[in-house]
Amino acid sequence: MTTPFDDHHLAARHLAGHPDFRVLQRLRPVTHFHDLESDLETRVGVAVDVETTGLDHDSDRIIELAVQRFRFDTKGRIVEVGQPRVWREDPGSPLDPRITALTGLSDEMLAGQAIDEALATDILSSADLIVAHNAAFDRPFVDRRLPALAGKAWACTLAEPDWLELGFDGRALSHLVSQCGWFYEGHRAENDILALIYLLAHDLPGGATVLAKLVECSERASFTVNAIDAPFEAKDRLKARGYRWNAAMRFWSREIVETDREAEAEWLSREVYAEYGEAAMIPVSACERYTKSSA
Repeated sequence: MTTPFDDHHLAARHLAGHPDFRVLQRLRPVTHFHDLESDLETRVGVAVDVETTGLDHDSDRIIELAVQRFRFDTKGRIVEVGQPRVWREDPGSPLDPRITALTGLSDEMLAGQAIDEALATDILSSADLIVAHNAAFDRPFVDRRLPALAGKAWACTLAEPDWLELGFDGRALSHLVSQCGWFYEGHRAENDILALIYLLAHDLPGGATVLAKLVECSERASFTVNAIDAPFEAKDRLKARGYRWNAAMRFWSREIVETDREAEAEWLSREVYAEYGEAAMIPVSACERYTKSSA
């Protein structure tokens, strides 16, 4: 006897075989993606996502924090997925209606709620690598709310992988996940971390996982290049090369890999400083990357 579930899978397989259709499957909780091989060492990762009252790391506050621990082997395969933990927190002031529309969270839902600081710190402290889809946004909020986590290694699936090279187009989490054949309801922290774990577990055409590529990027030596005192007339050249303006510190900056250091110094000397001055190049590891001070 077949069930509706069997019928749906049969229909999905039939449609997937037709070039005019793409079939997406809803993300569901999972305990692992690969079996553990006894001869391989494992490490702990934690997927994290926050919802906040706004974009300002100094004045806005976390209103929802979600974390989910996973274990992965030296090949970047996820062999164990823990239970998600989600906390809401009352920010102490009414939400902007646009935040409610975006997150689905209301003042009534947050009233009297608080993050379990001890448990959240314990879970995140256990990570060899904390992963977020926009770590430059998430990390400063987490570091401010849970200061005991300062110095942990973070990686960012939004910024670090070369998605085009990996066969994807776009960088939004929901879009990347859909290209892997899945869909989910976004803008809720628990759904976002599950989607992130599915994305990390995705097998790429060459055999590696997305997580393997991310770890490779995260462990690569890099430098933050601060074009201090760059002439005003060089701003368009800096912007075109990928530099971003740091309004607080008032200089242009970008991150480069170690192998590009000499070439970048030569370009800056020739195109920006005209041999009268030089940029500051500061070594960066996953422990400093995406902190507020590195922005």
